[in-house]
Amino acid sequence: MNQISQSAANASLLRSPAFLAAFFMILAGAFFALVNVTTQYLTMRLGLSSPVVVFGQYLVALILSLPWLMKVGLGAMKTAHPGLHSLRVLFAALGVQAWVAGLAHVPIWQAIALIMTSPFFVTLGAKLFLGETIGLHRVGATLVGFIGGMIILAPWSDAFTLHALWPVVAAIFWAATSVLTKQLTGKEAPETVTVYLLVLMTPINGILAWGGGFETPSGIMITLIIGSGLLTMLAQLLIAKAYAKADAAYVQPFDHLKLPLNVLGGWLAFGFAPPGQLWLGAALIVAASLYIIHREARSRP
Repeated sequence: MNQISQSAANASLLRSPAFLAAFFMILAGAFFALVNVTTQYLTMRLGLSSPVVVFGQYLVALILSLPWLMKVGLGAMKTAHPGLHSLRVLFAALGVQAWVAGLAHVPIWQAIALIMTSPFFVTLGAKLFLGETIGLHRVGATLVGFIGGMIILAPWSDAFTLHALWPVVAAIFWAATSVLTKQLTGKEAPETVTVYLLVLMTPINGILAWGGGFETPSGIMITLIIGSGLLTMLAQLLIAKAYAKADAAYVQPFDHLKLPLNVLGGWLAFGFAPPGQLWLGAALIVAASLYIIHREARSRP
């Protein structure tokens, strides 16, 4: 009887929204880790230029999104703020370009740890451009996060190169994207914000790829690009499902598991073994971002 009750309790747990939200978020992180490994293999090992890789991935994502776009219709693009939408997509595209450029030169563990500084740039952007009030708690957490990023960058060491700054540039552009998203979601329907991103992202990436000297991928490259584009779409779908199952304050901490997942992927694929300074810097970044999430959750009804 106890075994039956225990089995029923376990089944109930597996179907609970909290468990499913955490599972979806962790699985999305695993898919993104595979995308990052594939992207680094394409750029670092096969020598394909990062703008071409980005263009190919988002072209695949756009093709896979066509059924949804046809269902929603281009009428969703009617907006009173076309400039803000275009600027948001441009920042998102530049962020992706900077991220893949970083993966072409630095180990995955370093890139993924530095991209986790993005919430701190969002905090600064919200203060500067949205006029949000930032208390001493969030300022202190932001400073701790920047200290963690500096420990990982180690600009004082002989191993430091300017290529290591690409993930930081990506974090800044994605933070700007998040600030504009917060501004637009208060004025526009979610479908409008999403459609603009899907429709404009590929042409912008195509222009950047063409400007950098477009090169045609070979057979194995095309296969890897299609696979990474598919995984990107699946990961985005899983993230949406996770946020639909539970509050953001509960779901967001599971996103930090992307760090060990990417470290594992980089070690298995390339033998990248992170030094001890990664874990110290990452611990500061994760602790600071979790504290910001906690404070924001408490400040909202």
